[in-house]
Amino acid sequence: MYTLSFSFSCSLHLSHFQAMLRGGLWDMVIAMVLFGIWLPSCFSQTTSPSQDGKIKFRLAGYPRKHNEGRVEVFYNGEWGTICDDDFTLANAHVLCHHLGFVEALSWSHSAKYGPGTGKIWLDNVMCGGSENSIEKCVSRGWGNSDCTHQEDAGVVCKDERLPGFADSNIIEMQVNENRMKNIRLRPLSGAHVGRMPVTEGVIEVKFKEGWGHICNTGWTTKNSRVVCGMMGFPSQRTMGKKPSSLQTVYRIHSVACTGNEAHLSACSMEFSKANSSASCPDGGAAVVSCVPGPLFTQARARRFKLNPMSQVRLKGGAKTGEGRVEVLKESEWGTVCDDHWNLQSASVVCRELGFGTAKEALTGAQMGQGMGPIYMNEVQCRGDEKSLWDCPHKNITAKDCKHMEDASVICNIPYMGFEKSIRLTGGRTRLEGRVELLLSTGSGVRDWGLVCGDGWTSREAMVVCRQLGLGHASSGLRETWYWDSSNVTEMVLSGVKCKGDEMTLTDCQHHSVVSCKRAGAQFSAGVICSDTASDLVLNAPLVEQTVYIEDRPLHLLYCAAEENCLAKSAAQANWPYGHRRLLRFSSVIHNIGKADFRPRLGRHSWVWHECHRHYHSMDIFTYYDLLSLNGTKVADGHKASFCLEDTECHEGVSKQYECANFGEQGITVGCWDLYRHDIDCQWIDITDVKPGNYILQVIINPNFEVAESDFTNNAMRCYCKYDGNRVWLHKCHLGDSFSEEAEKEFEHYPGQLNNKIS
Repeated sequence: MYTLSFSFSCSLHLSHFQAMLRGGLWDMVIAMVLFGIWLPSCFSQTTSPSQDGKIKFRLAGYPRKHNEGRVEVFYNGEWGTICDDDFTLANAHVLCHHLGFVEALSWSHSAKYGPGTGKIWLDNVMCGGSENSIEKCVSRGWGNSDCTHQEDAGVVCKDERLPGFADSNIIEMQVNENRMKNIRLRPLSGAHVGRMPVTEGVIEVKFKEGWGHICNTGWTTKNSRVVCGMMGFPSQRTMGKKPSSLQTVYRIHSVACTGNEAHLSACSMEFSKANSSASCPDGGAAVVSCVPGPLFTQARARRFKLNPMSQVRLKGGAKTGEGRVEVLKESEWGTVCDDHWNLQSASVVCRELGFGTAKEALTGAQMGQGMGPIYMNEVQCRGDEKSLWDCPHKNITAKDCKHMEDASVICNIPYMGFEKSIRLTGGRTRLEGRVELLLSTGSGVRDWGLVCGDGWTSREAMVVCRQLGLGHASSGLRETWYWDSSNVTEMVLSGVKCKGDEMTLTDCQHHSVVSCKRAGAQFSAGVICSDTASDLVLNAPLVEQTVYIEDRPLHLLYCAAEENCLAKSAAQANWPYGHRRLLRFSSVIHNIGKADFRPRLGRHSWVWHECHRHYHSMDIFTYYDLLSLNGTKVADGHKASFCLEDTECHEGVSKQYECANFGEQGITVGCWDLYRHDIDCQWIDITDVKPGNYILQVIINPNFEVAESDFTNNAMRCYCKYDGNRVWLHKCHLGDSFSEEAEKEFEHYPGQLNNKIS
């Protein structure tokens, strides 16, 4: 890595060269370049990497959206801006690519989005538009500028993401990383050491030189609120006691927070000089006592759900305390548009849910796109509101926002040390391996053991990956004979059954006494984790709109009978005479996640069905059930993935999967698979069903064969009225789209969600 510096004379050369351009000598300049005539070195610095090799970009300022704002660059450990001198649309194209957008629509000058702070890193930038990095463009070089922040440049990018772009446009606090790097609590007494979470202790702040303390003179509960928020706690207690004689260095004095800051460095404070051990007159080290949220009490009552009456929730995140923000209005859940979304508003969400302040306020549907209504826009919280609904905001109209602008958060949560009691062994990377747990044996000694693979699914794998902090689950494996393992051979956990939202594997249901049908380490559970996951949802309104009854002649149902798509009574019918009565409807399955939905089995394992002449890539892709109002199943259907492919996609997203000619099967992110009402097996055989009122239930990926970021939205339910000749559906909705009170109309009776007759 290297950097280059320039003298004042270099700036004169550049100014002279710019005067030549303004004098109409561009053709001469081109000729000079083509014939290799030397140009001043200061004008040709196009490949000057940063000292740490890490250059990041973000959009900031106000007013702004997630795809427009003041351009800020993180270089050499510090955020700065770009001057608007010589700025062009080509420069904006390159910068928008850095930010993950397909192209630029326009650019702005004279600090339209407000003046920035810090250094002006780049000046006189001139790009051709095709460069893959701003470093490849001509400029004065890093940090060489004669501008002020009143000349900061901004861009407006086309609101369309580059395919596969994984980075995020994070709206962050202006944190001086050279000043304050980290913060922690040191327990006041030895009795509390090792107890998780640490809710009370001396505040220690990390600087380049090491850990220092804060003088508690004038310390307020507002200051404590900010610190507790950073530590993952929603609120603070009044702290009266001080630590006993503490030999320490006081690096921070006179802290004055409003209580709404998301980070201590955003508060007003006075610093002592570096390497100084200034005293703390009439005081000692600042101490806080924090109140944990319901998931993180000392009793670790993690099995308790968050407040069921809460009007906000997080969806689609891999870890506890992160996800797409959804709010409840009139018994239906909807999303929040990311216009003006910032850490203050995000922190209100986090505290409302029992976490600390927001670590990141994410824009552009970084946790996946939601479905249904978008309720709020331009949310602007102070930070002390009890609920997001209490914050000033605008109501949404259809033209204001789309789900590609859904807001998300990553909250600060308390450190619990959950990853210390679980590990993966034998895998090719740290993201995969055989699951081993550290549990207490009968003698009280803790030792590592295996988890029985019987019944292990991607839902259990989700919990393992979350506990290890490794993101989403890609696969849950019931056999791990192909992975070398440690010397651990004993099974210590069996019968594990998770909902998928637990924080640790031992929070899931499991046998009280280990009982594993298949002995041996090769049949222990394994996982493969991933940064991203798919998320399938059914278009519920389409089912309601397309439902009808068909009396189909038996001579047209031979293929369907071969694939077990008719009721059992069809076997006793007088083939080929007569007919079967079918409840038919279309279904569209969207992938709103962050990864493509792919069959678990490879092409070599797909089954060819000669009658319909297609390959099945999954044993069961969807269950169709007709239930009585007390939950008893009266009729059912199912669909193997006859042809799992991209039927249509959102604008700017290309189809990747097509079943024709033994093509690859799957559903791309931003695409959907349409099963038309007139396709074989897209029905329920209701020949034996009597007229009455029922519940129609559709479940996608019912056996959790393929990992998803969210399984709670895989079921759809409708009221169904059948009079013997016609059928009506109403209140079709996803299983998690209504409030708990509204969902009581569709109680989880025995028989629902498991496709087994009660």
